[in-house]
Amino acid sequence: MSSVTFSACYVGSFDPMTLGHLDIIRRASRIFGHVTVGIGINPDKNSLFTPTERVELCRLSLSDLPNVDVRTFDGLAVEFVRQCNSRILLRGVRTLSDIEAEFSMTLTNRVLDEEIESVFLMSAERFAHISSSLIKQIARMAREGVRDRLKDFVPGPIIEPLIRRLQDQERPT
Repeated sequence: MSSVTFSACYVGSFDPMTLGHLDIIRRASRIFGHVTVGIGINPDKNSLFTPTERVELCRLSLSDLPNVDVRTFDGLAVEFVRQCNSRILLRGVRTLSDIEAEFSMTLTNRVLDEEIESVFLMSAERFAHISSSLIKQIARMAREGVRDRLKDFVPGPIIEPLIRRLQDQERPT
């Protein structure tokens, strides 16, 4: 029996990357020979971090995974998957509402490129409630006790840049 190595692309805004994202990527890195994290650039979205900053923060958080790389992309996720010479679009799902949204997106992606397969990993239970928007709310109120608890939501390399960025935004200009 021959062994086949597959690569997968995991796309999102990662603004910021959460422990839920990190869990999905770690698990995917054990399943697939290579995982590309695709950081989508949406000029219409008001992002907390620039695409370059998000790439650097993700790379710092994933530095122990040799078969994972991080890149930015603009355009459609299926186009990015093709550019990465992959046919697998990896998605993480946390809740039933995620599944509903992902179902619609998967059907759309099949119309756009029937060669791309969506593969879903369920979030670990302890990360199912975490979202980037929730992280931003918590970090905005990052007093000393709360600051210490951010480690329960985001990878270590993201904590201080996240707090600094949100505090900079709140300073009067």
